[in-house]
Amino acid sequence: MPKVTLRGSDGPVQLTDLVRPGGLVVYFYPRDDTPGCTVESCHFRDVYEDFVGAGADVVGISADSPESHDKFKAKHRLPFRLLTDEQNAARAAFGVGATLGFLPGRVTFVFDGQGVCRYAFDSQLRVHAHVERALAEIRKLGAG
Repeated sequence: MPKVTLRGSDGPVQLTDLVRPGGLVVYFYPRDDTPGCTVESCHFRDVYEDFVGAGADVVGISADSPESHDKFKAKHRLPFRLLTDEQNAARAAFGVGATLGFLPGRVTFVFDGQGVCRYAFDSQLRVHAHVERALAEIRKLGAG
């Protein structure tokens, strides 16, 4: 996992510190409170307990401010962290490009309990697939 520090509501967060024994799902999304990002984030919310039950956690990352993230989380009752990547350093470190050259990419990564990337899914439009595939991969890690 790239060693990046992002801004959270409570200050700086090192992604490597968030890895749990069951893994960590890191999803990059374009922007808070836009249609696709809301559907994706709410789908992660709806199955979040399945991730936690497998010993994993979920983290969302976009360039939005911590204040924007706080409003987005409150509005949609999101139980997981949303982190700020204002300078796109994390996007660069993870190799997340732009769609059509201008729209921030939507990519989900699944890391095992040691922080090794075991799966990545890149699709701007298939927002439900990000969640379904990440959960399937986390379950495989637990079965292995």
